[in-house]
Amino acid sequence: MSDSTDDRAPSENGAHENGAPRNGAQRKKSEQTPLTTADGAPIADNQNALTAGERGPVLMQDVQLQEQIQRFNRERIPERVVHANGSGAYGTFTVTNDITEYTRASIFSEVGRETEMFARFSTVAGERGAADAERDPRGFALKFYTDEGNWDLVGNNTPIFFVRDPYKFQMFIHSQKRHPQTHLRDDEMQWDFWSLCPESLHQVTWLFGDRGRPRTYRHMNGYGSHTYSLVNADGERTWVKFHLKTDQGIENLMDDAAAELIAEDRESHQRDLFYTIEDGDYPTWTMYIQVMSHEEAEHFEWNPFDLTKVWPHGDFPLIEVGKMELNRNPDNYFHEVEQAAFNPSSLVPGIGASPDKMLQGRLMSYQDTHLYRIGANYRDLKVNRPKAEVNNYMRDGQFGGMSEEGTGHPNYFPNSVDGAPRPQPEYKEPAWDIGDVEVDRFNSREGHDDYTQAGALFRLMDEGEKDRLTTRIAGKLDHCRSEIVERQLAQFYKADDDYGRRVSEKLERDADEDAQLAERDLGGDGAVERAAATP
Repeated sequence: MSDSTDDRAPSENGAHENGAPRNGAQRKKSEQTPLTTADGAPIADNQNALTAGERGPVLMQDVQLQEQIQRFNRERIPERVVHANGSGAYGTFTVTNDITEYTRASIFSEVGRETEMFARFSTVAGERGAADAERDPRGFALKFYTDEGNWDLVGNNTPIFFVRDPYKFQMFIHSQKRHPQTHLRDDEMQWDFWSLCPESLHQVTWLFGDRGRPRTYRHMNGYGSHTYSLVNADGERTWVKFHLKTDQGIENLMDDAAAELIAEDRESHQRDLFYTIEDGDYPTWTMYIQVMSHEEAEHFEWNPFDLTKVWPHGDFPLIEVGKMELNRNPDNYFHEVEQAAFNPSSLVPGIGASPDKMLQGRLMSYQDTHLYRIGANYRDLKVNRPKAEVNNYMRDGQFGGMSEEGTGHPNYFPNSVDGAPRPQPEYKEPAWDIGDVEVDRFNSREGHDDYTQAGALFRLMDEGEKDRLTTRIAGKLDHCRSEIVERQLAQFYKADDDYGRRVSEKLERDADEDAQLAERDLGGDGAVERAAATP
C-alpha cells in the first residue's frame, strides 16, 4: 500500500460542517418523555427555583435545584494523563486466515469467526479539547469482547516508541506536556529530553515525517508496537507483533493545510469518524502479524523486545489475520469513549506478554490509572464489561453491585464450597526461559515444611496452655462441616500427635481413627489446591 498525501479538510471528503448527526439521530420525534428527578419522581417545573416570595431567597427545600447543581459539579472525572483527546466506535473483527498453528486464542479459532469490538483513537500529548490535527502520535486502542474474556490491544499509529525503559516513560510525558511555570508547550523541554535519549531518534524521525500528522483516524495504520507472545494448543510459544493496515490508504496533512484545518475545525478527526460511520461508509483495517520463534529471538542481532526498533519485514514477513470494521457510533460519548478503559494486561488464553520492558511497565500502570480515574468497578461499565462470564473473588468498592458477579459465592480462596469459581489449569501458560532463569508460577508450598515448627511450639506449651489452646480451637471447629474438621485435624496430627488427639477428643470424635488423617497428602505438591479445586 503506497503512501499518499491529501491536503483536503475532512469536511471536503464527506463530513458535516455542523454538529448534528446526518441521519437526524438527535431530531427524531417521539412521544413526550416525562422529566424526572434522579430517583425517578416526576418534575413539574425545572425553570423556576422555589423561593420565599416572588423576590425572596431560594429555599433549601428546593431539592430538585440542589440535585441539579450537585450533579453538574460532578459531571467530569479526571482526564487521562496521556491520550486525553480521543474518538471511539464499535465494530466487528472477522478472521480471514488460519493462524491456529501459532495461537489457541478463540478469537482466531476459525476463518469467518466474528468478534464484537470497540476502538478508541486519540492524540497523545494534547488535553481534552486540543486540536485533532496536531503533529503528535495517535493512540490506536482496541478492545475485543471474546468468549474467553476481553482482549485489549493498546497501541499507536507507529510501530515504535520514544523510550525502551518504563522508568523513562513518565519523564518523557512530562517533557511533551506544558511547562510547569509558564504552562505553555515548550520546544526546549521536548528537544532537551530527546537529545539526551538517543533511543528516541527512530520515533522522532517518524513523528516529524509526513506520517506524523494523519489526515484522519481512518487514514492511518495501527500497531500493537510491543512484542507479545502467542501460545498454541500444543503449548508452543511464538513471539508476535500486531499490525493493522488501513484499507482507506495512508493520507497525511501537510503543515499549511493542517494549520488551516485547525483554525476552522479543532474536532476534525472526531467529526470525520462519526459522520463517516453515520453515513454507512464503514472504515476497515486488515490485521497482520509478524512471528518470531524462541530460537530466532535468542540469536537475533538486536534485542527483539526493544520497543524502539522494528522487526525487518524481509526476515519476518506479514501474515494476514483478519479484518476490522467500525460500523456503529457510541450513543453517549462520556459513557462509552471517555470512560472506555484499555489495559495491556487484558489478555486471553493464547495471547500473552513478553520480556519487553515497556510492556511490563504498562501491564500495571494502565490498570492503576483506571482505578484512580474511574473507580474500582470500572469494568462493570457497559463499554468495558466482558461478554464472557465473569467469576472471581474481587468484591465491593465504589459503585459495587452494578453486576451480579460473585452472587452467592464466598469471597475467599481456597474454599470447598460447591459451585464456587475454580482455577482452570488447562489454560496455564508454558514457562519460558530468560537466559538461565525460568519464568513460571512456582508452587509456593512445595519444599516447605509447614508442620515441624507448629508442632515444636505446641510442645513448648505447659499443660494448661495446651488445654486452653485445644479447647478454643475445638469450640470454633465444632461449627464447621465435617470435611473441614477432618482437613484441619490432619494438619494438627502432622504437627504433633498429641495436638491432634486433644482437639479430636474435645470434638467428641474417635481420636484413634482420626489419627489416620495424618496420612492424607497435604504436602507442598499442590494437593490442598487440587482438593479445593474439586467441588
